[in-house]
Amino acid sequence: MNYTKPMLKDGSLDNQVIVVTGGGSGLGKAMTKYFLELGAKVVITSRNIEKLQKVKIELEAATNGIVLPVQCDVRDYKQVENVLTETLKAFGKVDGLLNNAAGNFISPTERLSANAFDTIIDIVLKGTKNCTLAFGKHWIDTKQEKATVLNIVTTYAWTGSAYVVPSATAKAGVLALTRSLAVEWAKYGIRFNAIAPGPFPTKGAWDRLLPGNLKDKFDMTKRVPVGRVGEHQELANLAAYLMSDFSAYVNGEVITIDGAEWLKGAGQFSMLEDIPQEMWDMLEAMIRSKKNK
Repeated sequence: MNYTKPMLKDGSLDNQVIVVTGGGSGLGKAMTKYFLELGAKVVITSRNIEKLQKVKIELEAATNGIVLPVQCDVRDYKQVENVLTETLKAFGKVDGLLNNAAGNFISPTERLSANAFDTIIDIVLKGTKNCTLAFGKHWIDTKQEKATVLNIVTTYAWTGSAYVVPSATAKAGVLALTRSLAVEWAKYGIRFNAIAPGPFPTKGAWDRLLPGNLKDKFDMTKRVPVGRVGEHQELANLAAYLMSDFSAYVNGEVITIDGAEWLKGAGQFSMLEDIPQEMWDMLEAMIRSKKNK
C-alpha cells in the first residue's frame, strides 16, 4: 500500500456539501481535490476570487466534481454569512465545514507590531470562530440531523513554539474551541475534530515563511523521526476520513500527523534560536518584498 494513494473507497462522500476555507491553494486545495474525488460538492473560499475561479476550472476538470468559489475574508462575519447563503442557494444544504484558512509570521515576537499579531489572531482564531458560529447556528436552527466541523491546527497548539507566537496563540484557541464544542454541540448532531499536521511543505506558505535559501538551512526532514516531510495525499486521506461517516464515533479529537516530530522536540520553529540578528534583518526584508509584490 502506497501512502501517497487515496485511502477511502469511491463514493465515500457522495451527496455531501463541504465548505473549505482557504481552499484555493496548498493543503486546502489538496483536501478539496480529494473530497471531490470521493463525490462531495465543495465550496472554496479565500479573499482572491480570481484565484478561486482558476482553481474551480482546474479541479472540476481533474475530478468531474462541482466546485463553487465564493470570495470571503473570514475575519468579517457578514462575509462568512454570505458564504453560507451562497452555499444554500447553490446546493440547498451544507454538511461539513473545514476551517483551513490561516496566516503566519516567522519572527522574533519583539519585532512584530500589534497589528501584525492581530492579523494572525483574526484570521486563525476569529475566522474559525466566525465560520463555526455562522454554520453551527444554521445547523441548530434548522435541526439538521448531522454535520461535521474539522479544524486544522498545529502540533505547537499545545506545546507553543518560539518565533511563531501569534500562530501558536491562535491555534491553541482553535483547539480549545474544537474540544469545547465537541461536547456542547454533540446533542445537535454536530461533530468537531481537528488535525495537527507537522511539516507538509507547500510552495506558497513555505516560500513566505522561509524565503530564499532558508528552507535549505533549516531542513525539516532532520527534525522528523521518520526521515521525511508529509505528502499532501496523506493529509487529504485523514481529512476525508474525519469528514465521512466512517468516523461517526470520533468527536473532540485532535489527530497528529507529523512522523513523531513534536515528540522529538517541542516547538516546530524553536530551532530558529540559532539565527543571528543580521539574518533576521535580511529575512524580514525578504518577507516584506514578497508581500509587496
